[in-house]
Amino acid sequence: MSATLPHSALDLAARHPLLRPWLARPYPAVMGILNVTPDSFSDGGRFNAPERALDQAKAMIAAGADIIDIGAESTRPYKGAEPVTADEELARLEPVLPAIVALGVPVSIDSMKSEVVDYALEQGAVIANDVWGLQRDPAMADVVAAHRAPVVVMHNRAAVDPEIDIIDDMLRFFTRSLDIAAKAGIPGGHIVLDPGIGFGKTAEQSMRALARLDAFARFGLPLLVGASRKRFISSVVTSEPQQRLGGSIAAHLIAAQRGAAIIRAHDVAETVQAVRVAASIEAQG
Repeated sequence: MSATLPHSALDLAARHPLLRPWLARPYPAVMGILNVTPDSFSDGGRFNAPERALDQAKAMIAAGADIIDIGAESTRPYKGAEPVTADEELARLEPVLPAIVALGVPVSIDSMKSEVVDYALEQGAVIANDVWGLQRDPAMADVVAAHRAPVVVMHNRAAVDPEIDIIDDMLRFFTRSLDIAAKAGIPGGHIVLDPGIGFGKTAEQSMRALARLDAFARFGLPLLVGASRKRFISSVVTSEPQQRLGGSIAAHLIAAQRGAAIIRAHDVAETVQAVRVAASIEAQG
């Protein structure tokens, strides 16, 4: 779908060889969300038993997931997730992560703690996904660099400010994150940017970030977008998280049209179908 854009997925794949398996296609890769937590905003408690988590990973792979993103601490952007220690995160991951890695699909570790990321990468996960964009845990960038792993750098804010220009804020944030990455020795070809839909943003700011994904083309890096079941959808059509599939698909198709290379989603089968059908239609234009 991004073939008509100046920063097409194929061009990005050529410049970012480590990420080529997920970028060298005319439609985005789909990253399936697997929360082994009791309190995630959409599916907390559904997959925190090892056997259920493994079954869900298998189901997402069968549905076409290119990457499995596993998280053991809720980072839900509203209603206050309970913080957990690194030891608690590790206790949730240890019974299930090796078995999911053994399924043979690339695994991403969604954690803001360097100790957890270090463990997961040692166990065979291949991507670090940091919701604080290397700016919270001072050891995170060094851990990622030591493993030579790709890293998802997500924009976040400690507090919502409806008065700020969110695009300018995101550009400044990403510039800081990329400076941290460079100082740690993380190559540019290992970095993916995530606008952090729903994190530290009003509903309007989240929608503006989606509408203005082109603003981040200046960094020359792949974009990951995760709008799945986010609260901004309910600002348009009132709905509970598990009733937001239609809004999630709409947001993800907009993201794909604007150059997103990876879509992070709960509903893998529907998302895979949507991005592939949309790409096939665009190819006829």
